[in-house]
Amino acid sequence: MKTTRPTDVRERALLVGLGLKRAPRVPGHASDEVARESLDELAELARSAGAVVAGSILQMRDAIDPASVVGRGKLEEIRAEATARKAPLIIFDRELTPVQQRNLERGADRRVIDRTQLILDIFARHARSREGQLQVELAQLNYLLPRLAGAGPELSRLGGGIGTRGPGEQKLETDRRRIRERVRRIGAAIETLRRQRSLRRSARQAVPLGTVALVGYTNAGKSTLFNALSRSEVVVSSKMFATLDPTVRAVRLPSNRRVLFSDTVGFIRDLPKGLLAAFRATLEEVQQAALILHVTDVSNPHHPEQDAEVEKVLAQLGVNDRPRLRVFNKIDKLDSDTRKALSSSNGNIYVSALQGTGLEELLRRVDEKMAVDPIQRLRFSLPVAEGRKLALVHGLGRVLNSELRDSKMIIDAELPASLVRRLQLEPSSDA
Repeated sequence: MKTTRPTDVRERALLVGLGLKRAPRVPGHASDEVARESLDELAELARSAGAVVAGSILQMRDAIDPASVVGRGKLEEIRAEATARKAPLIIFDRELTPVQQRNLERGADRRVIDRTQLILDIFARHARSREGQLQVELAQLNYLLPRLAGAGPELSRLGGGIGTRGPGEQKLETDRRRIRERVRRIGAAIETLRRQRSLRRSARQAVPLGTVALVGYTNAGKSTLFNALSRSEVVVSSKMFATLDPTVRAVRLPSNRRVLFSDTVGFIRDLPKGLLAAFRATLEEVQQAALILHVTDVSNPHHPEQDAEVEKVLAQLGVNDRPRLRVFNKIDKLDSDTRKALSSSNGNIYVSALQGTGLEELLRRVDEKMAVDPIQRLRFSLPVAEGRKLALVHGLGRVLNSELRDSKMIIDAELPASLVRRLQLEPSSDA
């Protein structure tokens, strides 16, 4: 008989959102609307972590209460609501200080985690590579280290639910010195893996294959698009942060040259800076890319705000000057009138990765935009006996015309510059 581990039990959670009445974060949106959107996103994050959302509370305040965030009266209301909904876990839609978290746990008499801890938990679920797992653990330890002071019963519960997955009870009950030593060792291991990855990337770059990085808000459909373009089988899920470890696949463009497409972690509003640093592997692919595809879920009514968050992260990564294409995905979810109104005159590309719509146009535009190993049009001749060279011309280039003259092939073709150099091709005197 199969037994279910405690970590597999879906926890009931009460969500608490907090909005400030002054200065809405998004122009044209009321403060409460912005706070509600963020709370809805928190619900999706909680479900991705395996929680059952038992209910939610939204409070609008003039200022944050420095001790308990919400104030004593509201905390009593939250405790009563959590009791009524049988929710042993409360998740706050903001990052809490160690003091605030302890005060909230005492006042609510149940576990309290914040948005950052929830995201870390999801990352711990989805990291598959050794480096990804180490990066998650490092981020968790750095997050929890300042919370060890004065934490008694909180630590005894770690390892038993959402927001506690990863380092585990034994490691977290050790003293600060041992935790710092663990952080140092993880950092050294990650650096070793980073150097190995850098060597592999250098080996890749020895062959002039440009990299195209797919970036976008979480759940924009990047992995579905990546699979459609590369004919791969990367895990696709509606859950947030389903893709954490970078995946790279070669794709042949209409010009017949090959490029590398890289699927990356989805971004999200208020993503803690520590998490950006933790997932250096996937973000390095963005920083090294010759072209960035910014993928947007055009069917999401809030996609302009989501796009703005992506732009913030790209600015932090220092890639604002990198060539970029805007790809609006999921047009299959739009009604026919809205789809007809879409215009590509502004340079945007509209696709449905699920149905394969617009992918040929996308590849054509990528082909035009890629500066790495540019395409040259050349008329040249090769002896018929040079079978290997002729095969490379047909295999890696696009032959526009060819004719046989006196045991020579006169060829008019579009070829990658690297192939022209490799075969030492010269313009034909027969041209």
